[in-house]
Amino acid sequence: MGLTAVHVKVKNPWTGAFREIELIVDTGSLLTWIRGEVLDQLGIQRRRRRKIKTISGQVIERWTGLATIEYEGHEADVEVVFAEESDAQVLGVIALENLGYRVNPVTGKLEYIGYIAY
Repeated sequence: MGLTAVHVKVKNPWTGAFREIELIVDTGSLLTWIRGEVLDQLGIQRRRRRKIKTISGQVIERWTGLATIEYEGHEADVEVVFAEESDAQVLGVIALENLGYRVNPVTGKLEYIGYIAY
């Protein structure tokens, strides 16, 4: 299927400061990873230090904070990881679901499905 990249706005939920960035959609990652320097420039506060297991099985520690992600006019407040230089910048599955999107397995594109209660 290949990689799916999206352009999003990442915003400080308290000040409205924002930046447009490109993220790789990663349904294997719960959290969204954005360069720490970008989040710092937006004034997003580091709130928690989390232990995160990587795809290789290594456990690393990173700061997380709260940011607003906007994609195609839809917004969601999500926990984001302050990614380091060696980390990929990705849109994780929690943000995808909070935005009301899923990855179409046939096309590899994001499609809006809204909010479903089962």
